[in-house]
Amino acid sequence: MPAPNELDPSASVMAYWGSELRRLREAMGWSQQELAKRTTYSTSLVGLVETAMRAPTRKFAQRCDEVLETGGTLIKLWPLIGRESSPAWVRSLFELEWEARTLRNYQLAVVPGLLQTEDYARTLTRLGRPFDTAEQVEEMVTVRMQRQRLLDRPDPPILFVLLDEAVLSRPIGGARVMREQLGHLLEATARPRVTLQVIPFEVGAYPGLAGPILVLSFKGAPDVVYMENAENAQLLTDPARVDPLSAQFDALRSWALPQAASAVFIEKRMSSWI
Repeated sequence: MPAPNELDPSASVMAYWGSELRRLREAMGWSQQELAKRTTYSTSLVGLVETAMRAPTRKFAQRCDEVLETGGTLIKLWPLIGRESSPAWVRSLFELEWEARTLRNYQLAVVPGLLQTEDYARTLTRLGRPFDTAEQVEEMVTVRMQRQRLLDRPDPPILFVLLDEAVLSRPIGGARVMREQLGHLLEATARPRVTLQVIPFEVGAYPGLAGPILVLSFKGAPDVVYMENAENAQLLTDPARVDPLSAQFDALRSWALPQAASAVFIEKRMSSWI
């Protein structure tokens, strides 16, 4: 591990964050071992974070703020970590979503990332990355939660979400996690720029059964389609491929319940998760 004095705070966001942690720790007169003991994390993790070799999780940042009595200094800087420490394809999705004026997301199996609760996201991440350590899982959850800051901007994009009823019915993480997740979806319907619709089982077979769709629309630029899985992603820019998928999303809305009816539908399903 590099000596602490080798860290250049200007090298990256992670380096700056690590240097701030070190400054605050030393101001308390604590060693890395003492901070580790007080936060209940390992000394090696503290050292890795201070030397920008490991990205801090949100929980780590919160705990350090608590024991160092910083008034929230570290957690205020933490949102910048998510982008920089993410895989390249995730960073590109951050950038695309941030620039988009409209997002159209159809999901057949799971809640889309922008509307997932932390526990729901954690369950999916553990399932999709079974060989990752607990810390690696938390880092991926951190990335997912950071994407959601997009919706809290003063000028968020317009978000259209279509969910197959299966998304509401599949037990992911247990009854408590599902109840909280469905409650989170209901809260999302109250956002003025979010339209959320459910396609119920009773419609039978419909075109969307082929798979999920994420269409991003921009001002002064053509639409793109983003397709991702646990390991990588594909960005479609060829209009010959993008336009049919964009049209398919719009057509799928005719199979869905209106938003008000969808909210009632979600609320009823939520009550079944007890």
